[in-house]
Amino acid sequence: MASSADQQAGLNLSRFSQASELKSRIWFTIGALIVFRLLSHVPLPGIDPKALETLFNTTKGGVLDFFNMFSGGSLERMSLIALGVMPYITASIVVQLGTSLSTTLAALKKEGESGRKKLNQYTRYGTVGLTIVQGYFIAVGLESWGATQGLSAVVEPGMLFRVACVTALLGGTMFLMWLGEQITSRGIGNGISLIIMAGIVATLPKTLAQVFEGGRTGTMNPLMVLGIGAAVIGLIAFICFMERAQRRVLIQYPKRQTQRGMMQADKSFLPLKINTAGVIPPIFASSLLLMPLTLVQFAGQSATQDSATGDTILSITNALQHGSPLYMALYAFGIIFFCFFYTAVVFNPEETAENLKRYGGFVPGIRPGKNTENYLDYVLTRITVVGAAYLTLVCLVPEFMFSSLGFMAIGGTSLLIVVNVTMDTVTQIQSHMLAHQYGDLIKKAKLKGGARR
Repeated sequence: MASSADQQAGLNLSRFSQASELKSRIWFTIGALIVFRLLSHVPLPGIDPKALETLFNTTKGGVLDFFNMFSGGSLERMSLIALGVMPYITASIVVQLGTSLSTTLAALKKEGESGRKKLNQYTRYGTVGLTIVQGYFIAVGLESWGATQGLSAVVEPGMLFRVACVTALLGGTMFLMWLGEQITSRGIGNGISLIIMAGIVATLPKTLAQVFEGGRTGTMNPLMVLGIGAAVIGLIAFICFMERAQRRVLIQYPKRQTQRGMMQADKSFLPLKINTAGVIPPIFASSLLLMPLTLVQFAGQSATQDSATGDTILSITNALQHGSPLYMALYAFGIIFFCFFYTAVVFNPEETAENLKRYGGFVPGIRPGKNTENYLDYVLTRITVVGAAYLTLVCLVPEFMFSSLGFMAIGGTSLLIVVNVTMDTVTQIQSHMLAHQYGDLIKKAKLKGGARR
């Protein structure tokens, strides 16, 4: 069995070496990601790096850490791509939600390729607007950040710095959006997802070094380090299993006459993923929970300690710290809520039932139309309960580790993104290799046909 496995591996490597187009796509993707990492070290004009590092260390645990993780440390360094692709993701989510709430956008979605191009254009316009707004608030926040501590991250505050900051951030975000589209069309995988994954993976060496240093110095039990590794491996295996899990609904089509005069009934399956919402629920839930804490940190704790209202705000933010029972409870509630909400937006049982009825398909034992819609909604609700429980478990295990160890070993959301993007990229590589294999077979068949003539 070992020899057959070695032969299969050698065959796969030989096929890969012959797929020149696939190799060029992979090299293009690697080069684009290298450009992304280089840009993360180019600072904004007018920033004092030492003062910025000091101020950033005082806001640990806020939403800045969350967005800094997705930008690969670019926000901590205030580089040209400090906002990363988050404005583009936010704009795309808003447009996608709009297709379910607006009849005009829903009509565009049904127009096919032309409608998709218009929706992409609206997404780009939304990205520009969000980047300008967020860039301006970042510029103003940098000018006032640390005023109570006698520090300033900006060398020369003023309108000139604000204009330069907004322009630089807009250029960086738009370049990343363009780079992601180029990776999608000329590389391997989804470009935007790969950029996010590259930013997350770039922070992993620092996290691993922190864990191993704790085991070396004795601040962490070596068995605990092994336990962290085993937990991460177990989570990765669990995520791979759940992301592939689906509920297959049997779809039957009426009997049709074949070329041989026989009546044959066609059947297919409607796959319903257990986790239809993807990684959107943890991202939304984390953002909403961490926003109050970050606002207080930006405003300065001394500004809120002069009144009873300030004491109340501080007590609430202290209760929302990572690992606290209130934070975990609200985090779980937010994940479950957004899981059901986003699943309802992505999958429309009424539209699916109508399409099945139009093409003559039906679920065995269920009447077409309204009954099929109710059945699909019932099945989707049941599997969404499992998907919400799965997302909650994956995201809360790292939070529990944080409360026990005193630092975030690895984030559940980041682990979900890395595993999902890796699985999608491997699937696309396999598809390209399969297409290359069929292309070779077609060429050989044409050559044999020409020789016989």
